[in-house]
Amino acid sequence: MPLDPDVLMSMQIDPVRRRYDWRDSALYALGLGYGADPVDAAQLRYVQEHDQQAMPTMVNVLGHDGSWMKRPETGIDYSKVVHGEQAMQIHAPLPVAGDIIAQTHIEEVVDKGDGKGALVTARREISDAETGAPYATVWLTIFCRGAGGFGGSLAASRQPHPQPEGAPDHSAAVETRPEQALIYRLSGDYNMLHADPETAQKAGFDRPILHGLATFGIACRALMDRYCAADGARVRGLEGRFSAPVYPGEAITIDMWAQGRGQAAFGARVGDRDVLRNGRFDFSE
Repeated sequence: MPLDPDVLMSMQIDPVRRRYDWRDSALYALGLGYGADPVDAAQLRYVQEHDQQAMPTMVNVLGHDGSWMKRPETGIDYSKVVHGEQAMQIHAPLPVAGDIIAQTHIEEVVDKGDGKGALVTARREISDAETGAPYATVWLTIFCRGAGGFGGSLAASRQPHPQPEGAPDHSAAVETRPEQALIYRLSGDYNMLHADPETAQKAGFDRPILHGLATFGIACRALMDRYCAADGARVRGLEGRFSAPVYPGEAITIDMWAQGRGQAAFGARVGDRDVLRNGRFDFSE
């Protein structure tokens, strides 16, 4: 069954309600490597309950429900889905504990051509379940391999942030731990690709890989350290394109370019292997 853009664009996706507490916020931060230095106050603020902050990239896992990708009427072959891009816009700092409603809408379907693929972008609005106050808007773009040729739009409305040329203004290396994917998955992404060696090998990987959203969060962590004095309340937005996997235990280097007031471009790599490109970070000065 071919991908059906009309079904996707008209799809009604039920809202997700999620209650979380300080332990969920701490567990998410541990999955990004916070706490590796047990006397670093800038790290401890995200992993223990004294004057705790919620890591802003936690909005990417709160209220996520990817079951719409598996609905047979969409024509999506879930075995050929790749996480292509991620973006978030923060409207208000996320509380350490709370009760949220997440509403997902399919925003766009792009035809990359016959025999190539298709891009499907979903937008998720996250708000307080009691007051309706908005916390964040999250965009998830998946690449459906081999699903193009249905005659849809050829160009995406959301264009990637230009990747700067030349040497970065600053680079920061963040070590990941061998068990980091096993910790990160406890925040809600239980895909066995990140935990089971046999599943990973069947997918073409030597061993389980780190979640793309963990790489995304680690990049935000390094950018916050550089531009926000590690204060998550100053983060306004983050976006980027995934270009290669990371294996737990590898060091991720985040390259940064300042681009005027409240904005920086970035990329992430493991050695010479790009893992995240076309990054943009928006923050409050």
